[in-house]
Amino acid sequence: MDLRAQVFKHRGVLLVVPALILIAGGTPSALSIAVGVPLALAGEALRCWAVGYSGTTTRGDVVTAPALTTAGPYAYVRNPLYLGNFVTALGFTLAFTGGNSPPVRAGLAVLALGMMLAVYATIVPHEEAYLRATFGQEYDDYARRVPAVIPRPTPSQPQSGRYDPTVIGRAESRTFATFGVMLAVLAIKALRA
Repeated sequence: MDLRAQVFKHRGVLLVVPALILIAGGTPSALSIAVGVPLALAGEALRCWAVGYSGTTTRGDVVTAPALTTAGPYAYVRNPLYLGNFVTALGFTLAFTGGNSPPVRAGLAVLALGMMLAVYATIVPHEEAYLRATFGQEYDDYARRVPAVIPRPTPSQPQSGRYDPTVIGRAESRTFATFGVMLAVLAIKALRA
């Protein structure tokens, strides 16, 4: 198995490291929590919207897709799950580091967010290779219409896929648990500050 496949398989564990960096080194402030937590919630909302379209296949150890989903958030950006994760991480980075000195805050942000970017820079090409091999011209056309990271201002056409909110609870249970732990640790750290 190649490096990209290994990183994809272990992406959940790898993405815990940035959270641990923030927990270990961060010092929150009331203002940083007030700014960061809503941003983190917005990222999770984007992630839930995307999971409602992509389903539980997003949790596997190998890339799989029963169909090419191009509706919902996928009509604006090809990687809404990862964009949502990054927005959530940015929110928690702001929330956890508001009481740190500017150099420490910057260092923590570079470490935490840089690690996320490194993981995504490895797994996105892996996923795209699978989608291109599986869906061929259909994926190529989609990739030409829809940007990978920065959302388009209007939805791309045509769209395929449907929203199923019932999969969110099953697909996101670990994400919700991690989010809850981050909020709890943030609250504890804020009370001790």
